[in-house]
Amino acid sequence: MDYASISSNLLYVAFIAYLVATFFFGGAIRDKRSAQKKTKWATFGIAVTIIGFIAQIGYFITRWIASGHAPVSNLFEFTTFFGMMLVGAFIVIYFIYRLSMLGLFALPVALLIIAYASMFPTEITPLIPALQTNWLHIHVTTAATGEAVLSISFVAGLIYLIKTIDQSKRNKKAFWLEFILYTLISTLGFVAVTLAFNAAHYESSFNWVNKSGEQEQVVYHMVPLVGPHQSEWTDGNDIQPLIDMPAIINAKKLNTVIWSLAGGFVLYWLIRFILWKRIGAALQPLVKQVNSDLLDEVSYRAVAIGFPIFTLGALIFAMIWAQMAWTRFWGWDPKEVWALITFLFYAAFLHLRLSKGWHGEKSAWLAVGGFAIIMFNLVAVNLVIAGLHSYA
Repeated sequence: MDYASISSNLLYVAFIAYLVATFFFGGAIRDKRSAQKKTKWATFGIAVTIIGFIAQIGYFITRWIASGHAPVSNLFEFTTFFGMMLVGAFIVIYFIYRLSMLGLFALPVALLIIAYASMFPTEITPLIPALQTNWLHIHVTTAATGEAVLSISFVAGLIYLIKTIDQSKRNKKAFWLEFILYTLISTLGFVAVTLAFNAAHYESSFNWVNKSGEQEQVVYHMVPLVGPHQSEWTDGNDIQPLIDMPAIINAKKLNTVIWSLAGGFVLYWLIRFILWKRIGAALQPLVKQVNSDLLDEVSYRAVAIGFPIFTLGALIFAMIWAQMAWTRFWGWDPKEVWALITFLFYAAFLHLRLSKGWHGEKSAWLAVGGFAIIMFNLVAVNLVIAGLHSYA
């Protein structure tokens, strides 16, 4: 039995199910006929979401069988698992609060994450020696689950900000809200740019000197805007990088990030042109009926649940594994540093919430800021900064 093919098909089924469920939750928000009609829309939405979640669990299990190890060993597998746990966290919180609005925003975020993951190599590969341990699935799955629950706080906080920020005039709050929406759209930009260059079969090779002073070769699949350290163009392509990066920076992946932001910029302004208004202003009518206090409560509860899970997985389990693998608990690797920054940020979130009374809009901005740190850790630290976790 071809478990690898089955796992791919199940992931595709999950993606389609989440997309359909988003439309059902949208119907629950837009249908103005009766509360009973809204309930039916929401019931269909959560039912299809659960079907998709079960399909994605099936993907996870069959890929585990096909690979012989927990499928969280590379960026495709980790990010896909992160998206799955975000949906799982949404399902649990939905049954506590019955908030359809959460589904209308949480599922698109999960779809963006899964689409982002699918742009990376999906082939099943053997584990490198450093990952051949049970701590792989203990540490990584727990950390990803904690981040997924914390992401629900972001979703609730984002809805809160869209509802409460005055969109009728230019101000700093409206600008930063729009910037947040642009960064989400940039994920679509990454997908679009990757597909475009893949269709064009673009390829460009460079020799470069890594941080150990050794010669290596790297192949670009996007036009090189930035090049690797002390690079030398090798394939006769007439398009050369504008600037070389230091060896600590993964120039190829930074190049991908730059193209993604550029693609997101084009998509953002295309959407603005179609809507003829800021995206936040276009979304505001959808959220005007939602209870702001309930959103604030959901945001806080997600942090209260996700923070200890993240602490356990990303710090405690990570330090135990580091001691076993590298004979030290802590080494100031970029991934370790940003895990600590994430921990300190959410610790400050809870402190400000419980001791200083930061509720409502202040709390929502903190929730959004925390998600920005998580995404920086996932994208910039994994892709751009060279370190012991670069295999991700």
